[in-house]
Amino acid sequence: MLSPSSDIATVGLRAAPTRLSARLVPGVHPDALRAFEQARETFVSGHRIDMGGLATELGVDRTSVFRWVGNRDALLSEVLWSLAVPTLVQAERAASEPGPDGTAPAGGAYLAALLSHFATDLIEADYFRTFLSREPARALRLLTTSASPIQQRYVATVEQLVREHLGERPFDGAIDRHALAYLLVRVSESFTYADLIAGEPPSTDAARSAFRHLLRA
Repeated sequence: MLSPSSDIATVGLRAAPTRLSARLVPGVHPDALRAFEQARETFVSGHRIDMGGLATELGVDRTSVFRWVGNRDALLSEVLWSLAVPTLVQAERAASEPGPDGTAPAGGAYLAALLSHFATDLIEADYFRTFLSREPARALRLLTTSASPIQQRYVATVEQLVREHLGERPFDGAIDRHALAYLLVRVSESFTYADLIAGEPPSTDAARSAFRHLLRA
């Protein structure tokens, strides 16, 4: 079995740090971390993160919450990424499992399996689908554009995986490493958020087929 990458949980944050992500390092800003953890718990429970409600739960005023964590989009972005990271790690471990023939996938097949597991986990996460249906415009803006650091982090993570499993010049230089990573992320987004983008149901099978085709698996 392949060992999980030591970078998959950290490369995204290194590529696109924010004021809030720096404050969330344990010991740096306890109040910001406390507010973030409460917001994350609210999000996972399927409820809307409301800055006024968060302030009430923390026993402080709204001004303090905004001073600690920034605006709602900044907080939501970090909450979303904090949930994406363990999902990526879980997908990496699942992709490393040996198949029926007793061997683990490698190269493009491994990357296709990892990205397919990641897309499947997002599509099947109830709290995530609840957020997408409740705030579709905000979700697409934060998840698929430069309005937040999430897409940058996802691309950086996938580019690291491409480097590890396909080398510095994927497919003998047929495509640039960064360009391939960006393309794979856009494919992931297209099928994971198909209901919001095209009015079609999200499809793990379609995502898997697309990844395998692009990665020659």
